Amino acid sequence: MTKAGQTYKRKNYFIKKEFQFKFILKFCLLMLAGIILSTCFVFIFSQDTLTSSFNNSQLIIEKTGQAILPTILITNLITLALITLAAIIITLFISHRIAGPMFRFEKDIRQIAQGNLKVRINLRQKDQFSEMAKAFNEMSSNLHEKVSHIDQKIDKLIISAQETQETEDYQKQLQELKKMIQKNFSL
Repeated sequence: MTKAGQTYKRKNYFIKKEFQFKFILKFCLLMLAGIILSTCFVFIFSQDTLTSSFNNSQLIIEKTGQAILPTILITNLITLALITLAAIIITLFISHRIAGPMFRFEKDIRQIAQGNLKVRINLRQKDQFSEMAKAFNEMSSNLHEKVSHIDQKIDKLIISAQETQETEDYQKQLQELKKMIQKNFSL
């Protein structure tokens, strides 16, 4: 959701740094565990076979696992480096699409908690949680409408109390109620 006629592009990709760092770290650790596990399986399943190779004009016969282990390790390290780089970039963008709206929600909810019922949560169209933002905006709008209605009723009571010359205590209580609403809510 963007404001009418306005497009919003978030420029800072590190919004919730701790969340994003943990998200990326867990993803990379999962990949590392997968590579280690697959290397172990290849090594274990190839231990019962023999491989012959030539090295400096000599025929060498050894267990397949030991013969291919250096190649597997180098290949896996290169693969891990490339996939980790790609994973960091991809998870940064994915976590950004989650962390950005979370940051926006926190900021706007704090304002609403302070009584500003005019605040609306505006997210980019492609951001996650847009349906939740819509529901939250409806809730805030309904609260604004109800509190405004109460405020208007109090205004009418104050005018009526002044016209009918109600007791000063009654008028004072209505004025205090009005001030309380104005103090606690931004209408």
